Amino acid sequence: MPGKDPDDAPIRADALDLTGEDARIVHITLDERTVIRRSPEVEQERAIAVYDLLEENRFRPLQAGAGPYHLHLRIEENRLVLDIRDAAEEPRAVVALALTPFRRVVRDYFQICESYYEAIKRLSPSQIEAIDMGRRGLHNEGSTLLQERLAERVVMDFKTARRLFTLLCVLHIRG
Repeated sequence: MPGKDPDDAPIRADALDLTGEDARIVHITLDERTVIRRSPEVEQERAIAVYDLLEENRFRPLQAGAGPYHLHLRIEENRLVLDIRDAAEEPRAVVALALTPFRRVVRDYFQICESYYEAIKRLSPSQIEAIDMGRRGLHNEGSTLLQERLAERVVMDFKTARRLFTLLCVLHIRG
C-alpha cells in the first residue's frame, strides 16, 4: 500500500526524501468554480505562483506513493482540499485541511496586499518597500502555518509552501 514501508509501519514525515525527481508536482489545477473575477494584480500573482511552483517544488504526500504528482486544489466546506493524482490522473490521496486556522493571516494578507497595490501608485520607493516587507512577513507566516498543518500528511519545502499559500489565497477570493 502506498505510504507504508515493507514492514507495514507508517512512514514518518521526517523520513521522507524530498530530493528525488519523483518528489514533485508536475501539473496543477485550481477549482475556480466559486471565483467570479479577479483583479489583474491577483491574476498575475496566481500565474506567477503556478509557474514558479511547476518550475521548482519539493512535495511528497505520505499516503500517495511515488510521484510525480498532479495536484488539484479546491476549497470545499471551509477546507482546502488537495486532490493528489498520478501522471495518468489516477487518484492517489485526498488531503483536506481546515481553513479556520488560516482565517486571520489570510485576511491580514489580503489587507496588506491591497495597501501594497495602492502604494505602488502613489508612495515613495522606501514606503513601498516597508509595506512589501510586511506583506512578505505575512506570506511567510501563512506558508509556515501551511507546512505545519500538513506535516503529518504532506512534506514540502518552504518555497513550495509559499507558492501553495498564494494559491490558497487566490481560491479564497470570491469576486
